[in-house]
Amino acid sequence: MRLIRNSRFGGLYIFATIFLILAFVSRLVLTIKSASTIDIGVFDIFKIYSVGLFFDVVACTYFVIPYVLFLMLLPDKVFNHLGFKYFSIVIHTIALFILFLNVASEYFFWDEFGVRYNFIAIDYLIYTTEVIENIQQSYPMPLIIGTISILVGATLFFLFRKNIIQQTFQQKSSFGNRLKVGGVFLLLPAIFYLTVSLSFANISPNKYNQELSKNGIYSIFAAFRNNELDYNHFYISQEVKNVDNNLRNHLSLANTTFTQKELLNIEREIVADSTEKRYNLMFITVESLSCSYMKTFGSKRDITPYLDLIAAKSLLFTNFHATGNRTVRGLEALTLSIPPTPGRSIVKRQDNGNMFSAGQLFRDKGYDTKFIYAGYGYFDNMNTFMQGNGFSIVDRTEFQEDEQTFTTAWGVCDEDLFRRTLREADKSYKAGKAFFNFILTTSNHRPFTYPEGRIDVPSGEGRHGGVKYTDYAVNQFIKEAELKPWFKNTIFVIVADHCGGSAGRSEVPVLEYEIPLMIYNPHLVKAQKVDKLSSQIDVMPTILGLMNWSYTSKFFGKDIMKMKPKDERALIATYQKLGFMRGDKLVVLGPQQKANFYKYTRGTENLIPIEPDKAMLDEAIAYYQGAYYIFTNKLNKIKNQK
Repeated sequence: MRLIRNSRFGGLYIFATIFLILAFVSRLVLTIKSASTIDIGVFDIFKIYSVGLFFDVVACTYFVIPYVLFLMLLPDKVFNHLGFKYFSIVIHTIALFILFLNVASEYFFWDEFGVRYNFIAIDYLIYTTEVIENIQQSYPMPLIIGTISILVGATLFFLFRKNIIQQTFQQKSSFGNRLKVGGVFLLLPAIFYLTVSLSFANISPNKYNQELSKNGIYSIFAAFRNNELDYNHFYISQEVKNVDNNLRNHLSLANTTFTQKELLNIEREIVADSTEKRYNLMFITVESLSCSYMKTFGSKRDITPYLDLIAAKSLLFTNFHATGNRTVRGLEALTLSIPPTPGRSIVKRQDNGNMFSAGQLFRDKGYDTKFIYAGYGYFDNMNTFMQGNGFSIVDRTEFQEDEQTFTTAWGVCDEDLFRRTLREADKSYKAGKAFFNFILTTSNHRPFTYPEGRIDVPSGEGRHGGVKYTDYAVNQFIKEAELKPWFKNTIFVIVADHCGGSAGRSEVPVLEYEIPLMIYNPHLVKAQKVDKLSSQIDVMPTILGLMNWSYTSKFFGKDIMKMKPKDERALIATYQKLGFMRGDKLVVLGPQQKANFYKYTRGTENLIPIEPDKAMLDEAIAYYQGAYYIFTNKLNKIKNQK
């Protein structure tokens, strides 16, 4: 205590102590919240809290850099001045408020995503309008802010009551002494920057244990650093020639012929065996629709009565998986038919237009191609991506005031979205054009609010209400569509962008990636169940197969209906972990050029480590290294434009 009182850096020591205490409290609260999902042996807990303390210290050294610079560079005349004292109190108050707010924010972020801060948090910082509105609609913010203010006030009162802070402003110091102390504080984050990574948190196979050992503030810093990863630097890679051979082998089907000899140019001719169909396509991408919500897949809750009815009348894929855990990953896979590249989605990267895509393919066939979104499409760069790849945009900016009967931070309600979609379809039909409408819903998203009186779950009650309202809206949409003259020539695709939650104990939780895929129209598509292992990159080739199209393809996906057992596989990934499934096996490629192999039991979270499978590893590398090479070398650009 004497060191604190008798040093200009006393306030820094106090602040660092508070930082570490709050980080511990946050970790403790999250541990209690996740008690049923973590490994709670004595050694497990020791590793969580010891590694966690290390990350807390690292995060603290980053966080206080501006504070250190102030203390080190300000002369005594300014530092001891009464005006600076009051200014410093204001800064301390703001900083403490941020720390307490961070504890609350981490709790709610964990509640939503089951992880510490990551790319999602970065997006939340970028798209402040939607996020702030969403927070206001989802949480009791006056109560939260009021409680935090009381806690900050109580902390400051204690410090002033003990006369701790006041004495630090009375100390004299030479620039040399300040340089020595400040230099140590600045050296530490520099060392940590060069030597520390989030891989230090890989203390357990249990994903929750890993996440608990992290620090949220450091995690968001790491996400900024690693938003794009060089596959060849961080992951197991092979000679490009080997990757090319393997990828061509695995993409070959009976009706395909490769047309290019250039390494990893996977352009090939797909030849149909019957007459081409020009069906209209209503492509409904439902926000966060997990298989676990539907009775069709074993749910005990009756929250998708209409989707369950549609599933029984559809071409239903029962072993189907999302490639990622964000909407942008779904858009990427569904439109480009490309495996996820490590780091951020292609949707959010530079130079992501003019690629071989579903939009370009249908547009070249004379279709009206529209991306119809309930919200503002600048979010997550969706408009730029979709417009650059063959779609015209109909987002919230296009909705007239009388078309918006109910809105949230994320957009108009699903009913409004579908009503506008019907009008767009009518417009195309009257113009004598076939149409491909790519629709993205938003109502099944926090705050889960929707018009009253539609379903038996009050608005804002939680995810189950959001799912049931979307089910209701889809029902109304298809009922109205059935009355349209274009209905009998239109296939309806219903698929999720990703699951409702992607958190799990394992590094890639297979169970949490299971989503429904339904292709519906009783006049055009025979109802049946298909249990072939597949994922979102296979959707577009499958639709084109149903329509008997012959076309030049650069897709990674395959027509699921034509898959033989040897062709079945699924690609699922987090931000850094790249998963590849075949049969009952999973290989996970991770940074530090690692590969972990597991056997999984379908319908459970059980992953049992197994011995490496070289053939499976080669195939996984072919897909993921191949996708990275093709994107970075622009080989999936139309006409190979570079």
